[in-house]
Amino acid sequence: MLARFTILIVILSAFSNLGSAQDSAMAKVGQVSQKYLSQVNNKSRLLENQVDKRTAKALDRMIKQEKKLQRKLSKIDSLAAKNIFTKSIDSLGGLKARLKSSKEGKAVNGQYFGYLDTLSNSLGFLKESKQLLGKSKEAQGKLAKSMESVKELQSKLQQAENIKKYISERKQLLKSQLSQYTSLTRDLQKINKEAYYYAQQLKEYKEVFKDSKKAEKKAMELLQKVPAYKDFISRNSQLASLFNLPSSSSGDLAQSLEGLQTRAQVDQLLQQRIGSGGPNARQALSQQMEAARSQFDQLKKNFPDLDNAAEMPDFKPKELKTKSLLQRLEFGTNVQFQRSTQFFPTTGDFAGQVGYKFSKNGILGLGASYKLGMGTGFNNIRFSHQGVGFRSFGDYKLKGTFFVNGGFEYNFNQPFANAAQLYGQHNWSRSALIGVSKKYKINNKLKGNMMLLYDFLANSQVPRLDPVKFRLGYSF
Repeated sequence: MLARFTILIVILSAFSNLGSAQDSAMAKVGQVSQKYLSQVNNKSRLLENQVDKRTAKALDRMIKQEKKLQRKLSKIDSLAAKNIFTKSIDSLGGLKARLKSSKEGKAVNGQYFGYLDTLSNSLGFLKESKQLLGKSKEAQGKLAKSMESVKELQSKLQQAENIKKYISERKQLLKSQLSQYTSLTRDLQKINKEAYYYAQQLKEYKEVFKDSKKAEKKAMELLQKVPAYKDFISRNSQLASLFNLPSSSSGDLAQSLEGLQTRAQVDQLLQQRIGSGGPNARQALSQQMEAARSQFDQLKKNFPDLDNAAEMPDFKPKELKTKSLLQRLEFGTNVQFQRSTQFFPTTGDFAGQVGYKFSKNGILGLGASYKLGMGTGFNNIRFSHQGVGFRSFGDYKLKGTFFVNGGFEYNFNQPFANAAQLYGQHNWSRSALIGVSKKYKINNKLKGNMMLLYDFLANSQVPRLDPVKFRLGYSF
């Protein structure tokens, strides 16, 4: 009797702990949800505005280019110009007019955007589970605003996908209709570029949108611990609606798999097809598959951002054209040390810099440095101001992780006690540096680099400094 009573106590305690753990997870979700809602609302509105402006710009450029083509073609064949362009220009104008009013709804049949689907379902779950947010008007108001912004973003993205598809199809049609007019080739090229860069800009916006903030990560981590959330996702996600994914019940699983071929059936069918081709059919098929895979891998390497072959450009794209100014900036820092001499104590040059990526392989930038004096040895450690400097630099890829690095610097290499002592050109010296650097990846956002440089103006400096510079740095 005592043993049965003990077992009953253990079982009840286990269920109690399980319930407490889930209640604790729900309570923690409630603590971060309002901040999470604000972030989702803000970033959804931002992406919607970005897509709206870029789409309007793409349509304006398409209208401008088609009108230009129409004028040129009219001088050659006025009837063809009227038939080819009149309706299209009107259609482009209509698409632009509907930009601010069209509500396309969820992109269920369009391109799947997993991160946005996750955000939408997390908000839907929070709406169903009101205890996670509380019943305050502020919390419910933020939830309603976030759900509305996500819904409008889904509509805007679907609209942009439809316009992207229209522009792509229009590009192909114009290419076939105007291929005989060689004088229009350059104008057709501009339409091809606009179609390509518009598609890439949309992809770039989505990638930035997927960069989740701290509150988003925390909220998703906590939601994943709630079993009811996983069940909600299995019933309401876009993938569930597309593929009829089952919920937790085995009956639903069997129903969703009804009519699908098993792996064994597929293998048997392949064996039958290969067998009918003779004894060497398997080897020939294997060779063809390997050749096709090799070609496909090469295409993916050359054009990693393409969704389909129709988007493949017939020109060499500029990799950074769709990047914003901030995305092209690279911030960094580096340090170099110099041994003590009869003129100077041991010093460390600490520099900060910002560079602008003018191409995938090159960067130009500006920086500033501070020279810290650290004494003449372990028995004489004394910190002092030993100089400041300003610099310009350039960096270009040689091969692999090696780069050629160079620049000009303007340095004040004398001790000073206050900023007033820095004035006066005769106290400043110039440096012209060139050398090589090696870069290495630390993590997804941080890179390290080592630089070995030679100063061609070191002999003209008073006092003369070591012309060889070795620097360690980081960039992000």
